Amino acid sequence: MYLNVVQIAESFGVTENVVESWIRNEGLPHIPDRGRLLFDRAQVANWATAHGLAAQAGFLALAAPAVSGVLKLEPLLRTGGIWRDVVPAQLTAVLGRIVAALPGATPPVRQLLAQRLHAPDGVTHAPVGGGFALPHMSTRVALGRDSGTVALVLLNGELTLPEPPPDGVPVTRLLFFIAPSPRAHLDLLGRLSRALTRGPLRELIVKGAPDEEIFNAIASHDAAMSNGSDREASA
Repeated sequence: MYLNVVQIAESFGVTENVVESWIRNEGLPHIPDRGRLLFDRAQVANWATAHGLAAQAGFLALAAPAVSGVLKLEPLLRTGGIWRDVVPAQLTAVLGRIVAALPGATPPVRQLLAQRLHAPDGVTHAPVGGGFALPHMSTRVALGRDSGTVALVLLNGELTLPEPPPDGVPVTRLLFFIAPSPRAHLDLLGRLSRALTRGPLRELIVKGAPDEEIFNAIASHDAAMSNGSDREASA
């Protein structure tokens, strides 16, 4: 089955220019045909798998891979880091730096994520109350189990959102995350939500605790989950 440039772009959620750059720079398989480009579905699917890409829709949509084991939040947070005193207007730039350091991701994946950061509605901010939000990419990419990140971003002012938070408290504290797969995305969203509602993490963040105290609180959450408990250790 052969696809055209438009269908490939729509399947990956990118522009046609990105597809053309993949052809030039990343060896995306294609077939010139009377002034147009055609793509063999099987060849493109194999290329995408080798480059850590997964289509989001259309003819190339791939099933979400299964996730083995429980994701550990502490190493993900150490990867993404804790960013303090961030000016709200610079948030997208900071998220771009986090994406640029995403482990286990190929350059095309980072390019795809960076493009989506700047796209309208590319990021869902997901306020969870009390001035906290869990921003994440609006569409997901299968990165592989060795990838993914969590970053704590502490703003020095109120973040302007398309709609006000349900509780009316301005959002100033963000846990931005990128999961290794669509299925892991749901797990990670739930884990971060529970970490903020049980245990000491929320209080530590609010009072401006040192990085290591925050990492230890996340590690306690990981240990509680590994032990089959939904109760995080108290401070």
